[in-house]
Amino acid sequence: MAPLSRVASVADYRALARSRLPRMLFEYLDGGAYAESTLARNARDLERLALRQRVMRDMSTLDTTIELFGQRLSMPLALAPVGIAGMFARRGEVQAARAAAAAGVPLCLSTVGICSVEEVARATQPPWFQLYVLKDRGYMRELLRRARAAACPVLVLTVDLPVPGARYRDVRSGFTGLRGVRAGINRARDGLTHPRWLWDVWLRGRPHALGCVTGALGAGALAGDFLGWIAGNFDRSVTWSDLDWVRSEWDRPLVIKGIMTPEDARAAAGLGVQGIVVSNHGGRQLDGVRSTISALPEIAASVGEATAVLLDGGVRSGLDVLKALALGARACLFGRPWAYALAAGGAPGVARLLATVRSELEVAMILTGCRSARGAGAALLDPAAQPEPLD
Repeated sequence: MAPLSRVASVADYRALARSRLPRMLFEYLDGGAYAESTLARNARDLERLALRQRVMRDMSTLDTTIELFGQRLSMPLALAPVGIAGMFARRGEVQAARAAAAAGVPLCLSTVGICSVEEVARATQPPWFQLYVLKDRGYMRELLRRARAAACPVLVLTVDLPVPGARYRDVRSGFTGLRGVRAGINRARDGLTHPRWLWDVWLRGRPHALGCVTGALGAGALAGDFLGWIAGNFDRSVTWSDLDWVRSEWDRPLVIKGIMTPEDARAAAGLGVQGIVVSNHGGRQLDGVRSTISALPEIAASVGEATAVLLDGGVRSGLDVLKALALGARACLFGRPWAYALAAGGAPGVARLLATVRSELEVAMILTGCRSARGAGAALLDPAAQPEPLD
């Protein structure tokens, strides 16, 4: 396997992560729901979009920066929430947050991260905080209080996980389904075959509890126990009226993640949220739904400028970021790519990935005649070369 210095693309980081992580962790990170058709569709439909090359446009000045939720970002990108990232590298969420801060973009910390919101905020800039809707509103209130105290500037409320999707890879790898002695043997065998990970993460990266929900899971719970906790504690009864309660507990920008239709986008915007994320949970929830990039244009058109529209799912390069901007996104969330890079090389891996994405975005902007990320529009795409329809 090539060293980090010879890694070029997200596919390279993925290959390196696969070689370094225990199988059950890689399959959890890499996999999707059911047959994974939506997982594949997210990336494929972005790839099928064609940019429109322009020349002789005087591209001597270039501006990749954007303003988002009161923050100035160096490029229209944020690191998406990824569960148990601290199992991919030692104190992984902290490492990724440091790399993101150095690159001038935010990290959104998952509710089910290994590192707590307090640990990440102490180590670097306060992260955005991602929260699920829980049956226990008292515990939700406690998490919101902790996020406020840690000076988190944005709350990303994920609404597409009232129940975990069926992820067959996790069953096959033993990440879910096994209990007791069998589960312990499976984890031990997986770890022993990856001694570098065993030493750096398992032995030196403790504690492995979920930093933000340790109180709910109880003492001694391992990261792998969180799927059972999700199944038992996520709220299937949630409706739009529950946003009133969230807003009463949170007075900073609120973003709703998991929007896939104009109807839901308008409902969110009508309640005054500052942003929405067009997301199918990276193909990890309901398989067989359309790709996020194909859903983006009509969703972006359905809400006003006051509601920032972000895209999540299938984004693998700076070219993909520009395509999303052209179809109405204000910014993109990067999920699996940064987790691959983290597993491949810790904070330096994430930093290198972000530098590559920025370079890809700049080249794409120059060769499409787009001087400012804030001015990207549909003219950047070649309508004659677009497949119809995107599925």
